[in-house]
Amino acid sequence: MSERGRMELVCPAGTPATLRAAVQAGADAIYCGFRDETNARNFPGLNFSAQEMAEGIRFAHDHGSKVLVAINTFARAENTEPWRKAADIAVASGADAVIAADIAVLDHMSSNHPGTRLHLSVQAAAATPEAIGFYADAFGVRRVVLPRVLSVQEIAALNRAIAVETEAFVFGGLCVMVEGRCHLSSYVTGKSPNLNGVCSPPEAVNYLEDSNGTTAQLSGFTIDRYEAGQPTGYPTLCKGRFKASGKTGYLFEDPVSLNAGSMIVAFRDAGVKALKIEGRQRGKGYVSEVVRAFRKAVDAVEKGGTPTEIDSILASMSEGGRQTTGAYRKTWR
Repeated sequence: MSERGRMELVCPAGTPATLRAAVQAGADAIYCGFRDETNARNFPGLNFSAQEMAEGIRFAHDHGSKVLVAINTFARAENTEPWRKAADIAVASGADAVIAADIAVLDHMSSNHPGTRLHLSVQAAAATPEAIGFYADAFGVRRVVLPRVLSVQEIAALNRAIAVETEAFVFGGLCVMVEGRCHLSSYVTGKSPNLNGVCSPPEAVNYLEDSNGTTAQLSGFTIDRYEAGQPTGYPTLCKGRFKASGKTGYLFEDPVSLNAGSMIVAFRDAGVKALKIEGRQRGKGYVSEVVRAFRKAVDAVEKGGTPTEIDSILASMSEGGRQTTGAYRKTWR
């Protein structure tokens, strides 16, 4: 079992400006990726060039923060070179850790850069002692980012059985698909976050407006309809509203955000080493506000307090103004 110590606050950055904002808001570590298909948030206008990554890491280190570089998509069978190159650049830039899921990337890191910490991405969907033990023994993985399908009780049991650190998502997007196995976007658009680093690519998105309101489409498929004046969401298939068995509703997943801020004490007691905020596609204003709120909450817990007000503080930052603790407070099993 990994030792319990001060919990690390791991925060997102999709741009150099957001990285600086996260550092200044109190992030212990920032995770980010390169501007290509090697990371699972490969959206236009986001991410880092090699030079920006090196500069961002220097800035973070100068202010006492770490940088974790996400190389967390799956390498292509016919060409793994971009993933190996991204790993080499991350290490040369001074990354404190590389976050990876693909065995080719993990093997390259363990063979060529054994001095750099290796974290197992949530994309690997490792949720058992046996799976985590394999990655630790085979590649020297030091931390595993847990899939968002475990209860806190299951996380505690897992931590008692493993010798590596665990990192749990605490705020942001909550995907209904088991991490590492998202096929819905690929089915409709030909691109998936696991292979191309992008869910519902912008070029496949279209909005049609008429007197009744707005229709949101993805590759020509209607995903949702909104009345005139109603806020319009981004069309992803998993959060689409469909008619089934005579009823209209969110068939796969409601548009709702994860907020487990009220469970920080439970995470600490379960042995979780790091709390992760999702949102590399978000702006620096969003990141600053969320990081500050969690910095205050984590510090309060470390001093023996409880973060009772964080749900209300972050309500406006949640998708659709709705929040859930997801599987962490599992009542249906």
